[in-house]
Parts: sequence; structure tokens; C-alpha cells
Amino acid sequence: MVCEYEIEKEGMLKIMRINCRGCKYYPSLADHRQCMESTVNKIIQSSSVDEIIFEAERNYIYDRKQTNLLNQIARAYIHLFKTEDILKHLAIPGREKCSIHFPERLHLVRRILLDLFKGDPIGAYVEAVRSVREQKATIPPSGHEACIQHTINVLSMILNTLEQMDLIKMAKPYLAGYVIGDRSIYRKFFEPQVKPSFMYTRLVSEPPIRGEEITSYKLGVGDEQSIVSVFKLPNKSRLYYHILPPEFRLGEEEYTLLEEVRDILIKYKPRREEFTDPDRMREIFFNVARDLLEEVAKNKNITLTYTRLNALADMLVRLTVGLGLVEVILQDEAIEDVYINAPAGTSPIFVKHAEYGECETNIIPNPREIEAWTSRFRMISGRPLDEANPVLDMSLNLNNVRVRISTIQQPLSPYGYGIAFRRHRARPWTLPLLIKHGSLSPMAAGLISFLIDGARTFLVAGTRGAGKTSLLSAMMVEIMRRYRVITVEDTLELPTDYLKNLGYNIQPMKVRSAITGGMSELSAADGIRTSLRLGDSSLIIGEVRSKEALALYEAMRVGALANVVAGTIHGDSPYGVYDRLINDLGVPKTSFKATDVIIVANKVRTPDQLSETRRVTSITEVRKHWENDPLREGGFLNLMQYDPKKDSLEPTRDLLEGESEIVKSVASNVREWVGNWDEVWKNIELRSKVKQLLVDISNEVGDSSILEADFVVQYNDVFHDKYKQVLEEYGSVDTNDMIEELRAWIKAKISGGL
Repeated sequence: MVCEYEIEKEGMLKIMRINCRGCKYYPSLADHRQCMESTVNKIIQSSSVDEIIFEAERNYIYDRKQTNLLNQIARAYIHLFKTEDILKHLAIPGREKCSIHFPERLHLVRRILLDLFKGDPIGAYVEAVRSVREQKATIPPSGHEACIQHTINVLSMILNTLEQMDLIKMAKPYLAGYVIGDRSIYRKFFEPQVKPSFMYTRLVSEPPIRGEEITSYKLGVGDEQSIVSVFKLPNKSRLYYHILPPEFRLGEEEYTLLEEVRDILIKYKPRREEFTDPDRMREIFFNVARDLLEEVAKNKNITLTYTRLNALADMLVRLTVGLGLVEVILQDEAIEDVYINAPAGTSPIFVKHAEYGECETNIIPNPREIEAWTSRFRMISGRPLDEANPVLDMSLNLNNVRVRISTIQQPLSPYGYGIAFRRHRARPWTLPLLIKHGSLSPMAAGLISFLIDGARTFLVAGTRGAGKTSLLSAMMVEIMRRYRVITVEDTLELPTDYLKNLGYNIQPMKVRSAITGGMSELSAADGIRTSLRLGDSSLIIGEVRSKEALALYEAMRVGALANVVAGTIHGDSPYGVYDRLINDLGVPKTSFKATDVIIVANKVRTPDQLSETRRVTSITEVRKHWENDPLREGGFLNLMQYDPKKDSLEPTRDLLEGESEIVKSVASNVREWVGNWDEVWKNIELRSKVKQLLVDISNEVGDSSILEADFVVQYNDVFHDKYKQVLEEYGSVDTNDMIEELRAWIKAKISGGL
């Protein structure tokens, strides 16, 4: 029935849901006195609540802060009528003269308390203030002074109660010239979050009033377009990320249509095997949703174009078997991380933006939705998530976006579920892309390319979020497709599927999480040892976290001089990596010497500490002739070092003068380079110019797609083929001639001539 309500618990929140379908007035506390009065009456009946939701064609949600204003009105009303018993104070026992003032006094108090207090408390306050002023200005007949003072005392009792309410305190600066009954003042304090009734997640659709817009851009195309704006708020260092998804720009007919179809769709029960294959499940739900939309629209005489039908079906898939509005956020390529903190529903979603750092969003998740997601995570990953195993790590593909998901729950998270989404680039990073973004210098890219072709062993180190996995992915693209690649990860983050589609001979291996344990999966150490039995391959380790470090060094010692072995590890310097491996993970000192090169990536902050960029800060060779401490005994040789003034990774004098044992070791396996440092350095320089050439042409023609892995893999193959061809024909390679040949190939490829 209209205006019926129910109380329900969502996590730690006590929520009042009021059915406003068919209500004769708009569900707005600010605009309608009847709405506010009716709501306060419901609070008086049910005691305090944390949130209020008016359910109509859309849901109007008043958060805890706004709801608390109504709680205070209800408590004040109860205090005056039950505790103070205000009506008893109207009569003055023993004073017959005052009886003639009783009707006037009763009318005044009834107007303030019964007509205004619950529906227009600001009006009640203003009426009380003015009445006190009038009573004080009145010259009473002789002997009636006590009667007037009694009226003032009753009104003062009401005033004192009203003045303790936060709503009155906030309204006082705006009361000059206030007209009782004017509701515009309430819009300053009551602004609901509006969301479609077919969604759980809440969204503040209006941008912040006092916010300064820094940038605005669009995600997606056509009917699936979302609008993003980033705001600077007064007195806040953290920016505000405001997103308006397509779900909030629908017409009334489409709202009704989606609500009806969603009610039908949620009754569909997928089979277990469909749950474990998210892509298949989304495909099934998309087809079912599209058919239902078409049928219901036809019955309601609603005309939908083919593209509009698909867009609405996509929305339904997101809201049923997807991740709701989190999916929309993850479509933004500038987003790196998405955070949902416990308890869900009490704070907004936060994001890490590539350009603007950590931002607060206008989206507030729903506990019911979060619980549904975590159940799905268990099913898809096959890993436990319960009180005995309160951590779950997994990866997921969402509309061609790779996401790593980390979930925690009680008792580790005392207030419920907390989720972190790490967004990976849809396509792998490449060395030319890193050059374009300033993370890597062309010379560093040339050196890395040289060492990868030389089958060296690498550790990519850095702090959390420094870009270790991105750099490792770019290094994988440099491995020639003629070599087999095996990856070992506990959470699939490396772009193995993408590289497989590019023709790589690649075998991913998923091993047990180092954090959660569990016995249904092989340990990382066993996975690495198994990889050694799978044939001659390059070995890529997602991250060295625990005891698999021993197995990794076993692989390095076996794999050295055969194929590339590389992995990532947390550490902010070469010695930090050494210290962690030896003292924390138990790798023998002599085994550490199997590492050839440590590449360190870190975040570089601006002086105001408000923004940061990712840079490769050093490329360091691990020498082999030391006993106890590589730092004291010269076991580390910096080949390239970050220069903050130039904002570039520059070669050191040791590298320029040919002091690198690793580079000379690579050269010792090539007949033309043995004992000829100039030829070795010429090859490294050639590779750096080859990488820079691609970036220059990309800037020249305005086409960044040629920096992507699809093009770069072909480009690398062409470089190796042409280099071999020229070397066999002429005995040496001229750098300028090679660059011009590659330039011609790139131009022909872009124009479609190849």
C-alpha cells in the first residue's frame, strides 16, 4: 500500500524503506511538508533509523547525516510531549485571571507543535521566536503579568528544545526575512541520492555545488557512454571523481522496462559450470535479457532500436551477473585501482587515478550487492573465503579489461567485506609505450632489449603500484616468438591470453596463493620446479613472495645462458632486494649471484606530494665476485641511473666505458662482438634508436596504436630479420641504413602497403 514502510538491516545500517508508488505528492523531504511529517511520524513509531529510502519509479535515498536530522526532530517531539508533557504547562493552577488567555495560548502552542513541528521545524522555530518577541512586547492588563510570563516560559521551553537540533543550528544563518511555509531553505540540508529502482548501488547524480571542475571526459561510445568529471573541493586535498553512467540517463519508459525485466531475470538460476565460466555466463544472460527486453517492449508498445536494445541488455548483465557500476569505472583507462572499504554502504568507493591520484567517487556500494559479488568470487576462483580463510585473491576479465581482485572479510576485516580491484591494461605494455609515457628512456629500452635477447636473468623490483608487472609485461613482448614462454602466477595478471593470440608459444601456470594457502592448488615452488620439466622455455614469475624464491633461483641457475628467467619482487633498491631474498626468504648468498640484472621501478613525487609519476630509476648488474656483502664488495654495478633533473634514465660511466660483465658475457656468445666493445655498444644504440623511431612516427602521424603489442611484436620480428639479412650480406650493419629501412616498413605498414 501507498506510504507503508518496513525496517530492514543492511550490514550495520538500519534502513527504513517507504513505498511511495502511487503517492499523491513527490517523495521529497525538502519540497513537501506532508512527506517530512509523515516520515517523522514513522520514525516516532519505529525508533531511530540510519537511512531512509523512498521507493518509487526511482529510489530516493537520504543518508545517515540527513536521516539523523529527522531522528532529532522525532526525539525532540517525544521529549516535549512525553517527558515535559508540554500541554499540562498551558494551564496555570490557582490563577483565574489567566483562564481568559488559555484559548490563545493553546492555539499558539498547537500551531507550533502540531501543525509545524514535524513537517516544518524551521517554521516552528521562527514562529516560536516571533511569538516570544510579541509576548514580551505586549503590555498586559493589570494583574495579568504572570499570565504573559507563563506563556513566554512555555514558548521558551519549546525554543530550547528546537535550538538543540542540528537542523536549526545550520538554518540560523539563513533565517533573516524567512517566510513560514517557504520550503526552499530545506533544499540546503536535504538532497537525496537518486538511483534507479532496479539497482542496489547508490550514486550522487548531481555534481558538487562548490566544486571546481578540473577535467571532464567521456567513456565508451553511443548508448553506452558515461560522463566523468573530476572536481577540486574546497579545503580538501583529495579530488572528487564524479561519474554519470548510462543507467542514470534513461527515460521513464526504459526505467520501467528495465525494472520489469530485471525482476524476471534474477529468477534465472545458472548452472554451476556457467558460474565458473564468467564469459559464458555473461553471454547467456545477455541473450536472455535481450530477448526479454524485446518481448516486454513489444507488449508495452515501446520502440527500441537494435543498438538501444543491446545497450539496455548490457546494463542488465552488469547489474545481475556483473559488478554493477564498478564495471563502468573500470572502463576508464585512467583508473588503476578501485577500493571498497568495510563496512560497505557507509562510505563511497575510492579510486586511484593515473593523473589525479586517489579520488573519492560519487558511488556508494550496497552491502547486499557486495555479498553477492563475494559469493561469485568464491565460485569463479574455486578458492575459499570464510572465517578460516578471510583473504581471497583472483583475477577476472570484464569486457576485455583484466582485473585483479583482492577480498578480505571477518575476522581480518572486523566490519565485513573489503575489496580492492587492480585494473590492468587491456593490452600489454610495450617498451615504446613506456618511452612515450616517460617511464623509460630510449637507451634503457635498447639495453633491456639487448639483455633479453642475451637470455639474462632479471628481477624487476619496486614498491607497491610502481609498475613492476607493467614493465615485466613489456619485457615479455620483447621475447621473440620463436621461444616458448612459461608463466607462474598465483593470481593471473600477466597478459598471457593476449600474447597467445599474437602467436606466442605460451603456457600459463596458476599456483597456490602465498597468502591464503589452501591445498587444492600446487605451491608456487612446486610450480616453478614443474616448469623446468616442461621443456626449454623462458620462465616468467608473476611475483616472488615467499619460499618459491629458492625454486626461482634453482630455475635461474638452470636457465641461465639458455632462456630468459624473470620475475617481480617488492624492494626499493638492489640492496633492498638482496636483503629481502637473503634475510626474509632464505635464499643462499651464492644463489643470489644467479641474478644478472635488477631493474628498479618507483614512484617519483612532485614537491607538493600531491601527484606522482612512475619511472624506472635504475638498471643494476649483479656481479659474481663477492663473498658476504655485495654493497660493500662492489657486487652491484649501476648500468643506468635516474636523473631527476632531466627526468630520464641515463647510462652511467661504467656502462659507457664497457665495464659491464653481463653485457660482455652476452657479447662473448656472438662471434662478431667478441673483444669488440664498439660493436656491442653500437648494437645497444641501434636498438634504442629503433624503439625511439616507433615513438617518433607515432607522434608524427598521431597514431598511438603502432605502439601497442600487436604492432610492436611484428616490428621486433622485422628488425631481427632485417638485421640478420644485412649482417649475412654485408658483414656489418649500418645504423642509419637500418633505421631508414625500418622507417619505410613502418610507413608502408601504416598506409596498408604491407
